[in-house]
Amino acid sequence: MTQSLPGQRPARERVFTGRGGLPVVIVGAGPYGLSVAAHLRAEGVPVRIFGDAMGSWRHAMATGMFLKSTPDATDLSAPGPGGRLADFRSLHGEPELTELTPIPCDVFVRYGLWFQKQYVGEVDPARVVGVDRASPGSGFSVRLDDGQEIAAAAVVVATGLNGLAHIPAELRRLAPEGPGNGALVSHTSHHTDLSPYAGQRVAVIGGGQSALESAALLHEAGAEAQVLVREPRVLWGMRPDLARPWTQRVTKPASPLGTGWILAAVCRAPGGVRRMPAAARLLLFRRALGPSGGWWLRDRVEGIVPVRTSCHVTRAEADQAGVRLELSGPGGPEAMTVDHVLAATGYRLDLDAVPFLSPTVRGAVACVRGSRAPHLSASLESSVPGLYFTGSLAAPMFGPMMRFVAGTEFAATRIARHVSRRATVG
Repeated sequence: MTQSLPGQRPARERVFTGRGGLPVVIVGAGPYGLSVAAHLRAEGVPVRIFGDAMGSWRHAMATGMFLKSTPDATDLSAPGPGGRLADFRSLHGEPELTELTPIPCDVFVRYGLWFQKQYVGEVDPARVVGVDRASPGSGFSVRLDDGQEIAAAAVVVATGLNGLAHIPAELRRLAPEGPGNGALVSHTSHHTDLSPYAGQRVAVIGGGQSALESAALLHEAGAEAQVLVREPRVLWGMRPDLARPWTQRVTKPASPLGTGWILAAVCRAPGGVRRMPAAARLLLFRRALGPSGGWWLRDRVEGIVPVRTSCHVTRAEADQAGVRLELSGPGGPEAMTVDHVLAATGYRLDLDAVPFLSPTVRGAVACVRGSRAPHLSASLESSVPGLYFTGSLAAPMFGPMMRFVAGTEFAATRIARHVSRRATVG
């Protein structure tokens, strides 16, 4: 019999009759991987999940950072009641968080690790280095970094933003893989501690939450930071009003991603986004939720950290004094020299940056027109049967919800339902 984990509803006994009892392999143990694993285990489907539990949140976020999301938008998806962030806080005697309470990243990490113990169980820390098709109709061969190979009935790619960090071409040649010793350019995802830049001149490139919060942390650590923003102004979120009148609640309904009918619609029906014309869907993906800073961060940046808007880096060169940046702006070309450049320039969704997929598998995955993101079915299955993608790589198909923890319920329930149905009819 399949054993239920503490806090989890009893699992229904099922076997992969069409796959010889082979497990589903989940690559990645962040919010999406853990949520999918929890739902599959509750369905009695054998699962093996590989990765570093909540690894990106522990290793790609600088100490002192907060989540931009509200508490209601940060729940992992459990197969039954009791798995919300509020439940975790209550169980540990911690006060309830409200929309007026920014959530420290370390709180979210503790919650994610608790969720793992409650609903998932063991996460194998081995790194998946290869996924290839086995013989036709028999699933996949998964190779681990220790040389072990295992057979899998299906594979769920839940690697989040790992490997997808984007550094613009004009800066890239000064940025080795990872932060490195003495690197002149790095991405915000490379850092868990910004205090080593104390006393240094740091240019932060970008106008979103990551750029603005990194600049605040750099300043507070004693660095001479300034932010270079391409857009003509910095956008800030609005302080939540917990007592909005009913007229505002009707005209601008709330959603996990903010207020307004468009955001409410794409959050309520990610499956409906998938049915939109491809051009409209891609426009929504690229334009919805542009760069902005959390309302609670504004007082730590405005009037404290210099922010230059309408400013674009056209060239970067290493010299004896550090990095010489050539800029274009309203006043014409100019130059500045800094000790380090921190790129808060987001992520690029690209299947070629998922290195463990074999060239054969990667080449068989159909992509969304105009991008290198996978085209997915309503169950988040790719054109390769049994290969699923979730999280940010699913956002071009299902909309901006997939870029946030709030999308875990939609993704986990649909993947688990589809895999479970195959298990019983296979």
